[in-house]
Amino acid sequence: MAALGWLTPRRRSATARSVLAGEASAEAARKSSQEAEVVPHPQEAEFPVHGDERAAAFFDLDNTVMQGAALFHFGRGLYKRKFFETRDLARFAWQQAWFRLAGVEDPEHMQDARDSALSIVKGHRVAELKSIGEEIYDEYMAERIWPGTRALAQAHLDAGQKVWLVTAAPVEIAQVIARRLGLTGALGTVAESVDGVYTGRLVGEPLHGPAKAEAVRALAAAEGLDLSRCAAYSDSHNDIPMLSLVGHPYAINPDAKLRRHAREMDWRLRDYRTGRKAAKVGIPAAAGVGAVAGGTAAAIALHRRRR
Repeated sequence: MAALGWLTPRRRSATARSVLAGEASAEAARKSSQEAEVVPHPQEAEFPVHGDERAAAFFDLDNTVMQGAALFHFGRGLYKRKFFETRDLARFAWQQAWFRLAGVEDPEHMQDARDSALSIVKGHRVAELKSIGEEIYDEYMAERIWPGTRALAQAHLDAGQKVWLVTAAPVEIAQVIARRLGLTGALGTVAESVDGVYTGRLVGEPLHGPAKAEAVRALAAAEGLDLSRCAAYSDSHNDIPMLSLVGHPYAINPDAKLRRHAREMDWRLRDYRTGRKAAKVGIPAAAGVGAVAGGTAAAIALHRRRR
């Protein structure tokens, strides 16, 4: 058991920079959600429990809600707008290829991508990047949303619960994706800005691994949520700290380490990467078979919204 001590909240996993990053992301997410009204789907779902206002859902983004990594797609869009040169695009393409083939996040690739993104946006206005993010979502991201995961998120919205993205991607991009999907808001990496202009530095550290757990913890405290009644969804073993915080953890399109851990912990599993019947453990009906059926409707709705 000692070897699993790092999974316990606020033990060795959380550093001061993780806490700072998490709290900054939670603050940004709450400010954003207060500016937008979420309209639930009129049809009530059987799962989750309807009307539980102290429950919410937290979804990882990369390879959980969307195929591939949002940061890499964002990089492609910035290249199209001549924010950087061809050699930088080649590096982004290699990182994305690795992510898609390996199905896991390579720390060196993620560090490189983050540093590149910070250097690229330095000196640009936050409002400019938000506007570009809207365009990039339509160009590269909308068609990469997993319909099954989207249906799971909709089930929580139908139950009257808030649904948040939790991602290492820049919070401004995460907020665009959350709003386009009709979610409550997003927790993401917060880049420092002064007078609306990016400085090229981060607030704390990227919202990755333990920092995600800190962000969820901070948001739950601010929103008055009971984490034991909340759900979290992710594909990566890096998110085990976040998944371990909630009473209803789900492994979605899991990497090998997360799949093994989820089976050991009797967590629910779901895989939307193939047409095969997905492996599942204790998955509720409305979040299982119903999610696959509802995914078709979600895909059509997303397509129409893009048009």
